Amino acid sequence: MPLPPASGTGKYFARAAKSIRLIRQGCTNRPFFHISVTHRRRLNSQPVIEQLGSYDPMPNFNNEKLVALNLERMKFWLGQGAHVTTPVAELLGLSGFFPIHPRSYMTAWRNRRTEKENLEKQKEAEAAEAAKAE
Repeated sequence: MPLPPASGTGKYFARAAKSIRLIRQGCTNRPFFHISVTHRRRLNSQPVIEQLGSYDPMPNFNNEKLVALNLERMKFWLGQGAHVTTPVAELLGLSGFFPIHPRSYMTAWRNRRTEKENLEKQKEAEAAEAAKAE
């Protein structure tokens, strides 16, 4: 099955519900996502309507995850009544376009808790090593 063109066809049904979602591209173990407008209940054979940006979740040399957004077109499609999926809402919240999504807060909370537990385990291991050395 051929992949839809990244730039989109621009063809769409005016009254059909639209969705702004991530479309996975890239290779195995190396994902890359296009942020695109599609029909909400799109068939696999239908191409995207328009590409609004891209998201590279793999950190680069500076440990950054790259996101490119066309906010003008995003505003247009939101004004037309397009729905936003949860992953895209998270990205838009982190970019400052939307309020921060609650899932982002939960992820940060879990990461802080895990880091705290790892530090406690490391301190216990160091204390045990020091006691063993004496």
